[in-house]
Amino acid sequence: MSDVNNAAAERMKKSIAALKDEFNAIRTGRASASLFDKLRVDYYGDKSPLSQVATISIPEARMVVIQPWDKGLIGEIEKAIQKSELSLNPSNDGKVIRIAIPPLTEDRRKELVKQAKNTAEQSRVAVRNIRRDGNDELKKQQKDGLLTEDDLKAEEDALQKSTDKFIQEINKLLEEKEKEILEG
Repeated sequence: MSDVNNAAAERMKKSIAALKDEFNAIRTGRASASLFDKLRVDYYGDKSPLSQVATISIPEARMVVIQPWDKGLIGEIEKAIQKSELSLNPSNDGKVIRIAIPPLTEDRRKELVKQAKNTAEQSRVAVRNIRRDGNDELKKQQKDGLLTEDDLKAEEDALQKSTDKFIQEINKLLEEKEKEILEG
């Protein structure tokens, strides 16, 4: 495999990693610490990730417990959760914040599946764009005399196989996420 194909494969892997991150942020009916991955808390004037200022635990399927390392942050964490797009209602007892994850309504599930499909489609487009860039680079190399016509065809085929593999992985991830959302 050429440098062009290796570079394209690396970029495609990054697209898959980004898709997984996006999917982790989509709320299902189950409690998950990854729901709070993008949540930032005002920590002495700095916006810090929640995971860096508190312990997040899942004692049961629909319950999240957040225990700040500094008790003075409880109000800030609560505010950050309420302002987020997670639609969750935190309650605190002065020591920890408890969040009951409500079951999703049918409409909300459909909305989340639609969001997941859009995210997956953006990833597919990104992978196809990477393939296009790779093909352009290969054609340029052939034009510059670095690749023969046969080498160009072989490299383009390898790039297409790689693209197909990553698109298939995106589809599999989407299928799993849809199932997770609909089961809730």
